[in-house]
Amino acid sequence: MKSTKVRGTIGILTGGGDVPGLNPAIRAVTVRALREGYRVVGIRRGWSGLIEIDRDSGSKPESIVALTEDVVNKVGRTGGTFLHTTRTRPSHVPKSSVPLHLREKYNNESNDLTPEVMANLDFLGIDTLIPIGGDDTLSYGEHLHKNGVSVIAVPKTMDNDVPGTDYCIGFSTCVTRTIAMTHALRTSAGSHERFLVLEVFGRYAGFTALLPTMAGAADRCVIPEHTFDLEHLCELMTFDRKKNPSQYSVVLVSEGTTFKGMDEMVFADHEKDMFGHKKLGGIGDRVADGLRQLSPKFNNGRRVDVISQRLGYLVRCGDPDAMDSIVPMAYGNLAMDLILDGVSGRLVNVRNGRYDNVPISVVSSRKKVVDVAKFYNTERLRPFYNRFNGSPVFIMTSDY
Repeated sequence: MKSTKVRGTIGILTGGGDVPGLNPAIRAVTVRALREGYRVVGIRRGWSGLIEIDRDSGSKPESIVALTEDVVNKVGRTGGTFLHTTRTRPSHVPKSSVPLHLREKYNNESNDLTPEVMANLDFLGIDTLIPIGGDDTLSYGEHLHKNGVSVIAVPKTMDNDVPGTDYCIGFSTCVTRTIAMTHALRTSAGSHERFLVLEVFGRYAGFTALLPTMAGAADRCVIPEHTFDLEHLCELMTFDRKKNPSQYSVVLVSEGTTFKGMDEMVFADHEKDMFGHKKLGGIGDRVADGLRQLSPKFNNGRRVDVISQRLGYLVRCGDPDAMDSIVPMAYGNLAMDLILDGVSGRLVNVRNGRYDNVPISVVSSRKKVVDVAKFYNTERLRPFYNRFNGSPVFIMTSDY
C-alpha cells in the first residue's frame, strides 16, 4: 500500500557517457522510492541540470522532471538514459558554458558553480541525491557529500574502472557486444586473409580489451597499462595468422593504449572536457598502419593487409543485456536501503560476488586498472589463463 505522507524527495541524475543499464537503474530507484512514500525527481543532462536552474524566473525548471511509475516503466528496459547526460563539472565551468543568468556573477575563465548547485538542491527540496556515473561524475558527488549533501552513488562505466567495485553498469553489455562484433568481423578478415584490428573503449584501464580476449574473441590485446612494442605485436600476429587455417588474426586495442616511440595517447580531438580529458580515438588505425608496414619482415617479404574498425558507440548503444538489467535493479534498491537506513556518503557496489557498499571517498582514492603482473602476459600480449581461483566473476576487475 502506498503511503500518503511524503517522506522526502530524492533526486536522480546520470553523468558522463551513456551506457545500457542506466534506465533500469532509474526505474529501480523510482519504483521503490515511490512505494516507500518518497517523491522522486529526475535531473536532466547530469550536473548541467543543477546549474541551469534560474531560481528567480518564476517558471518550472526545464531540467527537472517528476518521475512516476508510468514514466520509468516505459523506458526501464531500454538503453541510454532518458534523463540525458553531459560531462559537466560544476566546480570547473568554463566561461562559455556558464548559464546566461549567471554570467554577471561568474565571469572567470574557470568558475566554481558549487554554491549554485547547493542552492538549487535546497530550492528543489531534494533531501538525497543519487548520481549514476563513472569516477568523474561520482567524484563531484563526493565533493557535494563533503559539503553536507546527502549522496548515494551508483557506479556506471563501460570501462569498469570505478574504484571500490567489481562491477559498473554497462560493462557486461560492452563485453558482450565486443565479443559478438569481433566474431562477426572474422568473416571479412578470413575472407581476405588479413589482420583484424579492433579499437575498443578503455582510457586508463584495459578490462574491455582483456576480458573479451580471454573469452576467445581475439588472439592478442594491447592495453593502457602496458606500453607495447609494435614490431613484437606484428611478429605475434603473423604467427597467429600462419597457424590459422583461414589465414587471419585478431587484436583488440584499448583506446588509451600507447606503443614504444609514442609520446602520448592518440586523440580524436584536442579540446578538453571539464574533467581535463581529451576525446580519444585513432590508436587502432595507428596500430593497423604499423602492422601493415612491418608485416613483410615476418611474412617472407609479403605485406599483410589490415581491417581496422573502431567499435566505439556500437557497444554502448541499444538495450542492456541480462547483467545490465539485473545489476542496475539491485543497485537502485541498495541505494534505497541506505536512504531508508538514514545513511549517506556511500557507493553501492559488488565485491566478491556480493552486493555491498563502501564510502564514496573510494572514488577519488586511487585509479582502478588491470594488475598487469597478475593478469596480463606482457611477452605474449594477452591474458594469463591460469589466474581464476578466488577471482570475481569478471576475473581481473577487483582492486583489493
